[in-house]
Amino acid sequence: MLLNNKICERARLARDARFDGRFFVAVKTTGIYCRPVCPVKMPLAKNVTFFASAAAASEAGFRPCLRCRPECAPGSPAWYGSSTTVRRGLRLIAEGALENSDVTQLATRLGVTDRHLRRLFKKHLGASPTAVAQTGRLHFAKRLLDETSLTMTQVAMAAGYGSVRRFNDQFIKTYQRTPRELRKHSQTNPGNCGLGLSLRLSYQKPFDWNAMLRFLAGRATPGVEEVAGDRYARTVLLGGQPGIVEIRPAKLAGFLTMTVHAIATEHLLEISQTARMALDLDAPIQEIANMLRQDKRLAASVRRQPGLRVPGAWNGFELTVRAILGQQISVKGATTLAGRLVHRYGDLLSNPLGLRYAVPTGTLSHFFPAPARLAKARMNNLGITTRRVETIRQLSKATEQGEIQFNSAQEPGEFSQRLQAIPGIGPWTVQYVAMRVLKDPDAFPASDLGLLKAIAPGKKATSKTLSKHAESWRPWRAYAAMHLWNLLG
Repeated sequence: MLLNNKICERARLARDARFDGRFFVAVKTTGIYCRPVCPVKMPLAKNVTFFASAAAASEAGFRPCLRCRPECAPGSPAWYGSSTTVRRGLRLIAEGALENSDVTQLATRLGVTDRHLRRLFKKHLGASPTAVAQTGRLHFAKRLLDETSLTMTQVAMAAGYGSVRRFNDQFIKTYQRTPRELRKHSQTNPGNCGLGLSLRLSYQKPFDWNAMLRFLAGRATPGVEEVAGDRYARTVLLGGQPGIVEIRPAKLAGFLTMTVHAIATEHLLEISQTARMALDLDAPIQEIANMLRQDKRLAASVRRQPGLRVPGAWNGFELTVRAILGQQISVKGATTLAGRLVHRYGDLLSNPLGLRYAVPTGTLSHFFPAPARLAKARMNNLGITTRRVETIRQLSKATEQGEIQFNSAQEPGEFSQRLQAIPGIGPWTVQYVAMRVLKDPDAFPASDLGLLKAIAPGKKATSKTLSKHAESWRPWRAYAAMHLWNLLG
């Protein structure tokens, strides 16, 4: 994000919540950086400077404010105002790419030199890749201190510090207090929710949780996912270990509450990042709405639901199989087939390790089948066509052998070519998967029957004419697709 000092200053003076998470205010006289909504006495303009990211403020020598808690700011839009390389780099860092490797290895994965990568990060984020990773780790640890009753060792391991000593040293260096002292003076009440562990997930406002639930409810795989009331829940496998995740609105405005059951602390950061991607919490939704409402065909939907998001994926392989099942049939029909597949080939919630979940599981009963299982499955008598059975087998084999990976930091074009090389996977499936798995904001399944109906009610539209019209929606065509589907509803 390229900062405009005049805009930032006006937002700071107004404590404008629309800019929360989009920039940070550093106060030269105190050495502290804050969110633009910080309630403390307003410092003089001559004493403040603005940073595009918390990492940039931290790298410049400022420490986080204990009053407004920068670690609780909505996530900075991961792709807004940045190059494709930076966007992919941020996602790899969020997935732990710098935990056991360096910037040179990260740059190699992105296909650039480490010098060029550092230059891009400095230009778009104002900070180095290492500073971004360190600040993210620190902020996550601070949230765990404030919002949970985990031990210091558990917090250190969950945030990726490797040792309690390293964890303590970083907090003393940054906050000039030990982690225990910070927890003692925390303004929140740490604790667990029921038998699980709960964390708050901030989001860019506005966020239409009801619309997200409606979308997920129609596509929830029986046994694996459940939407009940204002709650979404699903089974997950992390590091081979089974668990359950629940998401519901938090009592505090601007947050969702994520409760995890039977998930090891070392996977908390991973599941937190996955949840943010799956629920599209960091999208620059105001900018997207401002652009799309200029099109008269989308204006009504954008006006009614400016917080409409593009749901992501908890598991890329699972969603791609679900997309194959949904080719040329109704959403309800695809959901039925997915449920049959899961109940025949998925492992039971009562898993091979003998772990019995002492949590209210509702209709959750299975885990989605692994690629190795489906690669050899006959899938007979399930109602799935022979052609789609073979496509799922080929996808499963390619995934098991590492030829297809569902890393959201991939270059979309290269991924699309590999995926479409599998017989039975065409442009619609590729674009749909790019929307939800790669989180490509410009992916657009132009041949989708629903989109064709929505763009020209009562008339016959073609994918060619739709694609031409959609050019004006770049780079947010995926969000335009959601609004068109919304119009059908």
